[in-house]
Amino acid sequence: MKKEISYALVGLTLFAGLLASCSKKPKDGRTDTYSSGAMTFASDESFSPVIEEERELFEFTYPQAKITPIYTNESDAINKLLAGKVFMAITSRDFKPAELQSLKDRKQFPRTIKFAYDGLALIQNNLNVDSCISVKDIKRILLGEVTRWDQIYPKSKMGEITVVFDNPKSSSVHFAEDSILGGKPITNPNAVAVKKTAEVISYVEKHKGAIGIIGSNWLNDKRDSTNLMFRKEIRPMAVTSLPVANVANSWKPYQYYFYNSSYPLVRTLYILLNDTHMGLPTGFSNFIISQDKGQRIVLRSGLLPAYGSLTIRNVHVTK
Repeated sequence: MKKEISYALVGLTLFAGLLASCSKKPKDGRTDTYSSGAMTFASDESFSPVIEEERELFEFTYPQAKITPIYTNESDAINKLLAGKVFMAITSRDFKPAELQSLKDRKQFPRTIKFAYDGLALIQNNLNVDSCISVKDIKRILLGEVTRWDQIYPKSKMGEITVVFDNPKSSSVHFAEDSILGGKPITNPNAVAVKKTAEVISYVEKHKGAIGIIGSNWLNDKRDSTNLMFRKEIRPMAVTSLPVANVANSWKPYQYYFYNSSYPLVRTLYILLNDTHMGLPTGFSNFIISQDKGQRIVLRSGLLPAYGSLTIRNVHVTK
């Protein structure tokens, strides 16, 4: 009888311990799972059209998940990730070695996932008939060596060239300085930065001599009233890696020209993770890259998926 009572007490103790362990929250306080709970992530604003579609479809597929985006510039998105304010950031660059080491030193679990290839699109006012440009001339413009259209096209009547970026700390600025200029800063006195991609589009609409620099996924954003595919005031320029641009050797920032490497201004898009909990950030990331639904959105947005049959192995800018 005493043994039976003893066994019963042990059983009750173990059962109580199990209940306590099940109800106990993780040390980091997070309760999100692979497909439920709430989380906030940060992204460069220029990727918002495709990422918004991914977010909405994920929440529709997993109703118990609530994802809140912070659309900001690339530098701010990465800084939020490094500071532990978010566990996921969407950027056009990988972790830098020092950033990676800092996270590892803090016993974190940083990971990088390539999910798509995007083109840096140059948009111009439709009144500008000089619609082709070389990477060489883009460099000259960004460095301030060329400030007028007639310095590239002698017969042009467009006047001064104004280069417009979405944000001074955006992925577009970083790509221009790192990949087009080889690490040099943009020194054109007529280069300006607004706050958002929609403002770049609006600026180019109103200034016939301007060149706007935006992410190519905005060219296929069917959800937004600024959709360039249906606007007559603006069009994307055709770009070549050859020294002199013409209609025959220049290409627009469209998906097929990313695939066959004709368009020279192609960049890789990354999901940066620091999710030791392996919860909702990991689940959302895997939805984007490994589920058919997620990759279909990438494909439909005009980007080139990093996985599947439509991929490219080497992405580079012709120097």
